[in-house]
Amino acid sequence: MEFRNLGKTGLRVSAACMGCMTLARECDQELSTRLIDRFIDAGGNFIDTADVYSQGRSEEFVGAALKGRRHDVILASKVRFRMGPGSNDVGLSRKHIIDGCEASLRRLQTDYIDLYQAHGWDPTTPLEETLAAFDDLVHAGKVRYVGVSNFTAWQLMKALWLSDKHGWARFVCLQPRYNLVDRQIERELLPICREEGLGVIPWGPLGGGFLSGKYRQDEAMPEGARIAHAEAHWPEAMPRQGTERNWRTLDAVRRVAEQRGKSCAQVALAWLIAQPGVTAPILGARSMEQLEENLGCMGWQLTAEEMQQLDQVSALEDAYPYQYIRAFCYDR
Repeated sequence: MEFRNLGKTGLRVSAACMGCMTLARECDQELSTRLIDRFIDAGGNFIDTADVYSQGRSEEFVGAALKGRRHDVILASKVRFRMGPGSNDVGLSRKHIIDGCEASLRRLQTDYIDLYQAHGWDPTTPLEETLAAFDDLVHAGKVRYVGVSNFTAWQLMKALWLSDKHGWARFVCLQPRYNLVDRQIERELLPICREEGLGVIPWGPLGGGFLSGKYRQDEAMPEGARIAHAEAHWPEAMPRQGTERNWRTLDAVRRVAEQRGKSCAQVALAWLIAQPGVTAPILGARSMEQLEENLGCMGWQLTAEEMQQLDQVSALEDAYPYQYIRAFCYDR
């Protein structure tokens, strides 16, 4: 297993992060423990969950699985979304952040969280209040590092500026959606992370399963497919996967996979791991077979020619002001 620094911190994490959203939802405690044990035994040390996953039960499963192994892992969790019926059971207020951290610590059966992340933007709370609350948790020793997920570029940059201005604990990483068929963060968020020294731990690295290769353009989506469910229930948040560009991208992934004797998922993950600025994609699994396949993305690399093929077929559509800057602002 390869290890990388998380952003410009001294914290070393495995180049694959185990995501725990499926725990307690699609995996019982026994399977969850076996998955975590296998990930650690394979050399992984980076585990990510959130309070909102199965309303706290994912954290409970993780805490139970890590008994006796807590020191072996870098444990990450998140706070932001609704955890109860009360008016303060949601958001990034000081109250909800501190209450949420205390509850997560109990469920995880630990006295500290290595990486505590804002799970998404909160338009109703001043950013200063949010950042100061995170800083207090760091100084109290309950949190070691803080990070952020699902922010826009200006929101992230404002947070970094405020932290620098006030001397607060700074976000050390971004957890964005990023994969071969959804490369939107390459416009602004990824350049900010590279410039400011933030680690990047992408969620959805297989595009909700689209890049696993189990779907075909000329076949109906299987009943119960995760992509179909997401597109039907959260169309405003999930991009439509079955576009002509995406099918072309998947065809290119299949060709590379066949040439290298790898699976489509392994090729898609290897492409992501090779992106400059990316620290560790978050690997989800609901079975031991899925975890083993995903772990197969480690220990080898795509060639420069294969990277170029995948880059070209999945490239973002050119847009202003990016093409203007590229055309006119780098020639001095």
